Amino acid sequence: MTQSAAVQDDASDIAPQNLTDGFHLLIDALKLNDITTIYNVPGIPITDLGRYAQAQGMRVISFRHEQHAGYAASVAGFLTKKPGVCMTVSAPGFMNGLTALANATTNCWPMILISGSSEREIVDLAQGDYEEMDQLAMARPFCKAAYRLTYAEDIGIAVARAIRSAVSGRPGGVYLDIPGAMLGQTMEAAKGAQSLVKVIDPAPRQTPSPEAISRAIGVMKEAKRPLIVIGKGAAYDQSDDTVRELVEKSGYPFLPMSMAKGLLPDTHPQCASAARSLVLKESDVVIMLGARINWLLSHGKGKQWGEPGSKKFIQIDIDAEEMDSNVEIAAPLVGDVGSCARALIDGMENEGIAPPKDWLDQVHSKATANMEKMAARLQNNNIPMDYHAALGVLKQVITDKPDTILVNEGANTLDLARSIINVHKPRHRIDVGTWGVMGIGMGAAIAASIETGKQVLAVEGDSAFGFCGMEVETICRYNLPVCVVVFNNNGIYRGDGENWGGGDDPATTVFVPDARYDQMMAAFGGVGEHVTTPDELRRAVNAALESGKPTLINAAIDPAAGKESGNIGNLNPQSVVAQARYPQARK
Repeated sequence: MTQSAAVQDDASDIAPQNLTDGFHLLIDALKLNDITTIYNVPGIPITDLGRYAQAQGMRVISFRHEQHAGYAASVAGFLTKKPGVCMTVSAPGFMNGLTALANATTNCWPMILISGSSEREIVDLAQGDYEEMDQLAMARPFCKAAYRLTYAEDIGIAVARAIRSAVSGRPGGVYLDIPGAMLGQTMEAAKGAQSLVKVIDPAPRQTPSPEAISRAIGVMKEAKRPLIVIGKGAAYDQSDDTVRELVEKSGYPFLPMSMAKGLLPDTHPQCASAARSLVLKESDVVIMLGARINWLLSHGKGKQWGEPGSKKFIQIDIDAEEMDSNVEIAAPLVGDVGSCARALIDGMENEGIAPPKDWLDQVHSKATANMEKMAARLQNNNIPMDYHAALGVLKQVITDKPDTILVNEGANTLDLARSIINVHKPRHRIDVGTWGVMGIGMGAAIAASIETGKQVLAVEGDSAFGFCGMEVETICRYNLPVCVVVFNNNGIYRGDGENWGGGDDPATTVFVPDARYDQMMAAFGGVGEHVTTPDELRRAVNAALESGKPTLINAAIDPAAGKESGNIGNLNPQSVVAQARYPQARK
């Protein structure tokens, strides 16, 4: 007799009111650990699991596609430091959710993907079950940990392991495989309650060694042109006051990565965003504060960073393996951001650490000149609008309403918004993250609204919106205070491309011209607006944020505005053959 059958037989003589089952044990285990929201797409075998969770007081947000439910769960993890939970059906639904799970792991955000699956005995013999797939094996390469449940009595410990794996050390994604039959297994309610586990201190603070701090202070004392680079790991850590104290006590210029914007306001006098090229190239000591030296920072190499060997890095990271991943780290500080920052603050006492005035003057002068040059571009009234005119409007909107959470994705839309729109509060900007993926916008906007209760402004390129646009129905269904602005330039990168073969098909990067995305929102009961000028955009966005109604604003942008792949066009490989064969390639 299998253990599963034994569980059923032991409970057969007990009155139903004294029983529990896999459905309710899973719900109880999540609730015991303060997880009260599930992002999901209903279907076999987890349809009733969502219904029961809702009946037990959990909030269950149902999406139109699992990938976006997963993106929402991952953003929930970033915002709350608790694992966001995404629940999907088996096989194709699981694979849709797996993309978001991998993205969460890459971004170091805690997330748990719970997917229904086929029975093991059928999968292992490849007997052709409904949506048969070895999901556990598929998930393992893309997450921190993966577990399969076979018996209902193990649910408590499995959920505890999943939570601890997701948030401990470097956070990331965890997969939990639940065969459908397990959900229906019953056991005595009292024994079921005893099997649940409340996770205690799953992500303890990790303090760096005194020797490491002393080494870092020594490097800081030698600095003539210091810089602090703040990454989204610092935003996730939520040691906001400590980070601010470190920056202000040191006096160093700081450069926030995109999702670290607002940890200190972008208008802070030490912010060097407007002098990014200068500070990266000319700095001699760089403190990496919860930021990885990856492709987003050119791996710490190349012309962007000046002469090879001209810099010393102090890196703060929870994972020792991150050190020396691309360049030599002179002073590694292994620990959480808050503990390392506090130790540096204490270690700086009476050490006379301060940046030279000529360095600060140089940074300030460059930043001021760049901001003055940009200001004129943001005030133009060109029709059709260009990106700068439209983003100039949204910059003022966020300045006037700094509690609004900004979600941003696209190519040119993302690149330009990142440098133009100031963010004033921590964790008030969510974007494509480390992978730079498209399609995170609506899932991120929904999670930001659900988890914070705040107004959300989602600024989308028309291509990026196409990946996730159907979720505007989800926004309307839950009546969320989300305003979506689609920058519509009729295509990917630009909307004026031509078919290089001369045929009748549109160019590969061109969409239906003058599409009315606003009508999608209106179709589901939200507010749709079509705007063509900066003044119309300003009025429409302010009205949306004041009303709190689900709104989509279709902002017509010049089809010729933008450039190939935005600011990362250099990542496109070049074809020598194409340069000779296609005249258009030489433009």
